Amino acid sequence: MAYFQPEMETMPQEQLRKLQSERLVKQVRHVWDNVPYYREKMEAKGVTPDDIHGIEDLHKLPFLCKDDLREAYPHGLRGMPLSDCVRIHSTSGTTGKRVVAFYTQHDIDLWDDCCARALVAAGATKEDVCQIAYGFGLFTGGAGLNGGSHKVGCLTLPMSSGNTDRQLQFMTDLESTILCCTPSYAAYLAESIHERGIRDQIKLKAGIFGAEAWSEDMRRDIEDKLGIKAYDIYGLTETSGPGVAFECSEQTGMHINEDHFIAEIIDPDTGEVLPEGSKGELVFTAITKEAFPLLRYRTRDICILTRGKCSCGRTFVKMCKPMGRSDDMLIIRGVNVFPSQIETVLIQQGYSANYQIIVDRVNNSDTFEVMVEMNPEMFSDSLAKITKAEKELVNALKAMLGIAAKVKLVAPKSITRSEGKAVRIIDKRKI
Repeated sequence: MAYFQPEMETMPQEQLRKLQSERLVKQVRHVWDNVPYYREKMEAKGVTPDDIHGIEDLHKLPFLCKDDLREAYPHGLRGMPLSDCVRIHSTSGTTGKRVVAFYTQHDIDLWDDCCARALVAAGATKEDVCQIAYGFGLFTGGAGLNGGSHKVGCLTLPMSSGNTDRQLQFMTDLESTILCCTPSYAAYLAESIHERGIRDQIKLKAGIFGAEAWSEDMRRDIEDKLGIKAYDIYGLTETSGPGVAFECSEQTGMHINEDHFIAEIIDPDTGEVLPEGSKGELVFTAITKEAFPLLRYRTRDICILTRGKCSCGRTFVKMCKPMGRSDDMLIIRGVNVFPSQIETVLIQQGYSANYQIIVDRVNNSDTFEVMVEMNPEMFSDSLAKITKAEKELVNALKAMLGIAAKVKLVAPKSITRSEGKAVRIIDKRKI
């Protein structure tokens, strides 16, 4: 079994807890001394660094959420002098102020290590050609996997997202073996490869796909079309970027890099810490980050943590694929709806993963429509056949969601393809 840093990735539980406790105590003192914004939150809760002796005291610390990050923008949560910071990354800023995260060189080195672990877990060695088709720039995806690929020693193709013709040219000419991008773009590349009839020229063996929610059905679909093993990766700008957690060959959840991040699951309504195996909101504490050392950051991602023995030998706790988010899930007519549920139904019914959800409010009542591309062979079907197929999808979606949706089958390729993050939801109630 290959590991990038076996001494950490296979560390015995007791030793790991001791390391986490030591790093937490040190980090709390660092934040207290250097981040006045968070120190004030601690003081308001009546907590000082002297109250934190190890991870058993983590629950005493106050939470941070995205509103705090916006309020503290741009420098309020920075934990190091600007002269020691060498880079920033930023969120998209689609709902208010951008979140700006700072990095020292030490932070970047540790982030590269985390991404290298993910690549090695997917089978990467210095003999591989790693094609990075995540966006570069303020987005963390490209930079994180690029750094990890360098650490492993792969020949790295820093393609960024988009320009599919060039992506496929380099993929075939340089015989890329590992693809890193969003799952929706992987599906688009697979579709483009099929259209061009170049499947036999593709040498890919693995893909590392993140930055979007994607279902097990979509994973199988991508694996079948590209002839690869598809691995999930998790991260967010606030805690460094991709590489916070990654899948191993077992593909039964993502190992969290616990020597750098402590994970908790809480009740999103009460903030109460839930026992292992419970479904709730994921919270992270970064215990090695210098420049942006967030403590108890509420990710809003809903998932489950499990610590069973893994066949890969790694001892890090696993998180399941996020089951949605506590802040951007759709509430339609009082029912919680996650796009991943809709995606599962579509793929099970034989449709592509290219769809859009349109929600509106008419006469104080929610409307709910799902636009789905027809398969090419359906396009010539009679109106009666198409209407029947729409009704079948309506029934399948209602069985999954417990709520009726209007389904509209549209022409192949009529929904805009994405070369970055796919725009799946148009919620006109917010406009």
